[in-house]
Amino acid sequence: MKRLVQNDKSAIGWLSSAHLVCDIYGGFLNPLMPFIAANLGFTMALATVIVAITQICSNMLQPVFGFFADNTQKRFFVFWGLILASTFIPLAPSMPNVPLLTICMICGCLGGSFYHPQSIGYIDTFSPKNCASNMGFYVGMGSIGFALGPLIASYIAQFAGLDKISYTSFLGLILASCMFLFVPKIPAKTENREHKDFFKSFKEILSNRQMDCLMLVAMMKSIVANSTCILLPFLWKSMGHSAFYIGFAIFLFVFAGSLGSFVSPKLERKFGSKPVIYLSMWATLPMMVIFALTYKTMPVFSMIDFATIGFTTMLAQPVILVWAQRVLPKYKSVTAGFINGFCWGISALMLSGLGAVAQKFGIVQVLLILTLIPPVSSYYVKFLEDKS
Repeated sequence: MKRLVQNDKSAIGWLSSAHLVCDIYGGFLNPLMPFIAANLGFTMALATVIVAITQICSNMLQPVFGFFADNTQKRFFVFWGLILASTFIPLAPSMPNVPLLTICMICGCLGGSFYHPQSIGYIDTFSPKNCASNMGFYVGMGSIGFALGPLIASYIAQFAGLDKISYTSFLGLILASCMFLFVPKIPAKTENREHKDFFKSFKEILSNRQMDCLMLVAMMKSIVANSTCILLPFLWKSMGHSAFYIGFAIFLFVFAGSLGSFVSPKLERKFGSKPVIYLSMWATLPMMVIFALTYKTMPVFSMIDFATIGFTTMLAQPVILVWAQRVLPKYKSVTAGFINGFCWGISALMLSGLGAVAQKFGIVQVLLILTLIPPVSSYYVKFLEDKS
């Protein structure tokens, strides 16, 4: 999809606002899983498997949705993605059994997988100038939404009940209607139909060494974000903390990540792309060590440290997204699907048995080992060629 001739700040604003709302729903479930598990009577091990299945089914399909988004003028994916997310995720906490819970989670997360690749491609399309800044704003808005989601969901769950979360669906449905009215259609002359062969396109992307390195970096960072946000709510619940306390902790983590996304383009311009990525991959290990030493005796300090982990983890995300689009400029939405979805799905696959391991050896011990992975894998950053 080629870029439009002029910036369309209105379109970028609507797409970023919808990203915020879509990710509000995406942030609902992690802080509530210990309470949903207690309500339905299943263990942390099964909870991590359910989350993994959900992320694998939804995130692994993002490159596929991105391929079709790159080959259509229709705004199908941004509209229906928001509708699916706002309908099914709020229903999940009130489901009476595990199969229905899993179905709602999968359908709702598929909405996010619909929305993200096409909307990221549109950010580039509507940004002939300042693409990195616009991408940082878009990613930051999503991170704010993902931060507000735990806060909103945990507040409703604690003070009104899990079943009342379904009332939040109206926000996404209203915004989807506004998107239909105010996000411009893509003129036919901007459409790029050079990559209609599905398998040839994916082979070209996956055989690109630069893209492989970027996906590896994205996977290693997503392992840290996924594992902390899935496991630590169970740790805090076992310590007697309330749903709102856990939701507030996840809020701080993701909100700090959104600040990292906003700051990232400025740091990139000042220091370069690689230093930002190195910082993002190396900083989490010492911070997790500090968390392990302080979470029992210094809970406030450990909470600040936890938020700082979120900041550094998300710091490189806009850099990686824009870099991937520079490497393969004709696959805007597909590369976004790989970086923003497929890599998270792979990390979820790797973490599918994590709950059982954490039950046996301890949550903090498992997280300490996982945060060793990004610094080790940062070796491959040196193979990236900066084309900015």
